[in-house]
This record gives sequence, C-alpha cells and structure tokens, in this order.
Amino acid sequence: MKKFTNNMLRLLTVMAVVMLGFSACQKDEEIFPIPTVTPAGTLSGIPGATVSVKASISAPAGLKSITVLKNGQAFDSKTFTGEKTAEYAKDYVIDGTAGSVVTFSIQVTDSKNQVSTLTPLTVNVTAIPPKTIVDVSGVIEGNITWTADKIYRLKGFVRVGEEAVFGTITKKGVLTIQAGTTIIGERASKGALIVQRGSKIIAEGTADKPIVFTSERNPGEREAGDWGGLVLCGQAPNNLPNDASNRQLEGGYGAFHGGTDAADNSGILKYVRLEFAGIPINPNQEVNSLTLGSVGSGTVIDYVQASFGLDDSFEWFGGTVNAKHLIAYKGLDDDFDTDNGFSGYVQYGLGVRGSAIADQSGSNGFESDNDANGSTNVPFTSAVFANMSIIGAKGAVNIAIDPLFQHGAQIRRNSKQKLYNSIITGYPYGVYIDSQRGSAKVNAANGEIDFQNVILAGVEGWGPGGFGLGWSVNVRPMGVAVPGFENMASGTNGAAILIGDKTPEDWFKSLTGNKILATNAKMGLSTTLWSAGRPTLTLATGTDESLIGPKLKSDLPTFFEATDYVGAFKSTDWTLGWSEFAPQSVVYVK
Repeated sequence: MKKFTNNMLRLLTVMAVVMLGFSACQKDEEIFPIPTVTPAGTLSGIPGATVSVKASISAPAGLKSITVLKNGQAFDSKTFTGEKTAEYAKDYVIDGTAGSVVTFSIQVTDSKNQVSTLTPLTVNVTAIPPKTIVDVSGVIEGNITWTADKIYRLKGFVRVGEEAVFGTITKKGVLTIQAGTTIIGERASKGALIVQRGSKIIAEGTADKPIVFTSERNPGEREAGDWGGLVLCGQAPNNLPNDASNRQLEGGYGAFHGGTDAADNSGILKYVRLEFAGIPINPNQEVNSLTLGSVGSGTVIDYVQASFGLDDSFEWFGGTVNAKHLIAYKGLDDDFDTDNGFSGYVQYGLGVRGSAIADQSGSNGFESDNDANGSTNVPFTSAVFANMSIIGAKGAVNIAIDPLFQHGAQIRRNSKQKLYNSIITGYPYGVYIDSQRGSAKVNAANGEIDFQNVILAGVEGWGPGGFGLGWSVNVRPMGVAVPGFENMASGTNGAAILIGDKTPEDWFKSLTGNKILATNAKMGLSTTLWSAGRPTLTLATGTDESLIGPKLKSDLPTFFEATDYVGAFKSTDWTLGWSEFAPQSVVYVK
C-alpha cells in the first residue's frame, strides 16, 4: 500500500509539472508585441500648401485607435476594428510661418490596450517663393486682368483708357484685378493708376484677400508720397465750366472728368487698401490717395482704406457716387474732402489722425467747398454723410499735436453738405461754418447745411470746453493766427458773426440731437485710437447714453441703412480681416 501511494504521488507530481508547462505555453501565446508607428518622413511646403500626414501602423494584437497631435494639440483621432496593420493619412494645410517647424505626434493603442511610443513627424515650413514683378506703363486698352500670383508695378502715370484731348475718348479699357493682388507704385516715377472716362476698374477683393496698392519700398523705409495714387474719372455732373482747362483734375495731368450721366459706372472698388500714396503736382494741387472726379452712382465703392497719404485720403470733385465703409488713416491733409458739386451719399466712415502730421494748408476731418470761389454754380456740393467717426489727433491732454490741425468739419465756400449720426473729437475746433468766400452761413441758416445727432466731444483739460482754442462750433476768433485765415473778417471772440439770428454754437445746439460734451471720457472710445497698430473700434461698456438711441433720419434715401447709434461702430467692427493699421511692417515684396 505504501508503495502504491508513493507511485501515485510520483504520477501526480509528473502530471502537475506537465500541466504547469502547458499553462505556461498558453500564457506565452497571449503576449503580443507593442504596436509600432512608422511615419512617412519629413515633409515641407510653403504656407497655404497642402501636405499629407502619413504613417504605417503595425499592431499584432489588433488596432484599437490612433491619436494625432499637432504641436501638442489635438489634430485627429480614429478608431479601428482590430486590423493588424493600417495606413494612416490626413491632409494638412500648412499654417505656420516661413522658417518654422510644425511637429505632429502619432500614437496608437491596440486591443490589449498596449500603447505605442509617441512618434514624431515634422513639417518644415518653407519661404514663399517670390512673386514675379510685372512692370506696367502707358495705356491699358481692352479687357486686361491682373492676377494674384504676380505683383504689378506702376511706372509713371498708367492709364486705363485714353483721352489725350478733352472730349475725345480714343481708347477704352476694363482692368480687372483679382482678390489678393498687390500693386506697387514705382517711387522714382511716382507711379499712379488713372481710370479715364469711359473705362472701368473692377477691383473686387474679399475680407480675407484684399487688393493692396502700396509702396515698393521695404518695411521701415516707406513714407507718404512713395507713389501717386488711384484716380477714377467719370462722366457724372459737376459744376465746372465744360472746357479742357476746367474739366481736368487739379494738377493738369490729363485726368478729364464730368458729363451728364449721373448713373455713370467706373467699376468696383471693394476691399481695397491704398497706402503711402499722394504726390504734389503744383502748390495745393495734388494726387490724393483716392481721387474721384465726377464718378457716377453706377460705381461701387465699399470697404476702402487710405493710409499715410501725402494729401487728402478721399477727395471727390463733383459726381454722384455713393460709398460705405471708408477708413482715412493718418493722412497728411483732410480725411474727407468734397468739391465741385459732389452730391453722393456716404455711410460708415472712420477718420483717424497721427499727432505729428498735419498739412501746411490746415488739416481737417471734413473739408467741403462748392468750388474754389464759393460760387452759386450748380449742382451744389450737397453730399450727405452718416455714421462717421472723426477722431482728431488729441486723445488726451498730454498728447502733443501739430499746430496746423484745424476742424473736425470745415464747411465753407457755399457748400451745402450734411452730416448725421456722427461723432467728432480731438480737434482744436469742432465744426466751422466758414463764409470767407460764398455764403455758407446763409446755407446753414436755411437748413441747407445740416447736422443732426452729431456729438462734439472735447478733451479734458485742453482749453475752454475741452477744445484747444476754446470754441467747438465757431468762426475764427480774433487774434488766432492760422495759415490761410489771416485776412478773414471776424468779430471779437466770433460773437459778431451769426448764423441767422444765432451764434454758431447756439445754431449747432438748436439742431436735432446735437450735443457738445466737454470730455470724451464716456464716449466708449478706446485709447488705442491714439496709438500705433490696430485700434479697438467697438464701443466699450459705460458709453455715454447719448451715443446709443438716436435714430438716423427716416427720410434719407434708401442707400442709407437704418441705425440707432452715433458714429461708425456700435458692437460690430467692420474693419476686421481686410484692413491694416500697421502697413509699415508688412512684407509685400519677397
């Protein structure tokens, strides 16, 4: 019995060893290698190019999921159903800057929840190849298109169409400029683009791809007057005599304008920037950033910015064209200048001045004349502006400004211009009704010059009433020497000159909704308006209640959109995307 027991023990021991060995073999079979990722290799491309992020995956235990990071942030993820191998691919549009590296990290998990190592894949962002520069000179005839893959350089006065002799249009052209195209003006020849009567420009950019006219010089070297500017000549009415000497834009460079077609169409300017333009032709005769000679209402002008111009940012000589969303940024002379019977409509405009740059003729937000002599020639200058923000150079008492700054609005020489739902601040004077030539004060008394829901805001601590020279709505007081006004008759402190039976200030206050505030502290304006770079333009909390609520006149033409606020902005910043407030640093030519 003892022998049997011993034999049984031996047998059981052997069986146990066999079973343990069998069990060990089973466990060895359930151990799978950790999954692996093999990236496709280093990629490269220019910003905006599309590359494919690829990798080969091995997962003997079966693939469960993949996670992809881009510079440490989630880029993509995907689940699987137990595949042993897989190929991963996903397109990536390069969004880095030239010279940078974008790093993708790929990691997979298998069905046993085993995780691979974090495997990198890099994308080298290469420099954008330089665009071809195409020199343009002379006359453009027929249908011509400028494309965004090239840069066009204006050499001298480039003309779309030809009218070498007044009244004889010998060539016509239509210049189409693709969205995102850059045009530079040659500095040596003061390149400019002139669209002659009977021809058109179709420059229709987009919010993310504006069309830019700018200086050919490098960042940091650019200055006002590096090139001529953009000139549109139309066939709408003006109040000038119909002869070659009068129907040529100031400076006598062959830009004839005027006619009888109020609906004349000179094309489209939309999402367009004009930078560092403007050249003097003769004393007080210049090419502006945008010059509009008798342009008709068939023309579309919307979202246009004129920056750092040597003369006026926008100037209209007659015509009926309408416009919206205009930015006049730190030009030398006037922001918005109207002459010779301009009778169009403008809504939503921003004028911002630089503290140290004003013109010897005196710089204003608005300057308006019927003509140079203040005549009664018709049509009268009777433009209507609404929702304008005219921001003078003086944002605070400690900001020193050029002494040649003058008025937020100077309406003179028999003009009949009107302004609604707008704000003016930061100028030595607010509104100036000047009757030196013609009878602007008579037009004002008759209601033909009109201001409604216009707020003049002073600067705390800057002279009486917050205005540098002591008057907000005024005629020039005696004893104030300003170039161009030395021989103007005026009464002591302006009190003897009346608009109808009212002093200028009382006249302004008597009109619907107008207010004079001693300080702009509650205007909702950001201090960034008086610094470099992109300003904050929407109204801040705590805004003066007078800015919100005034309704735009209901009897205005349908071109005007109904608004319930004063100024160009409320809660929406329509400058975003397409505008540029620091063009000095932008690289245009690579």
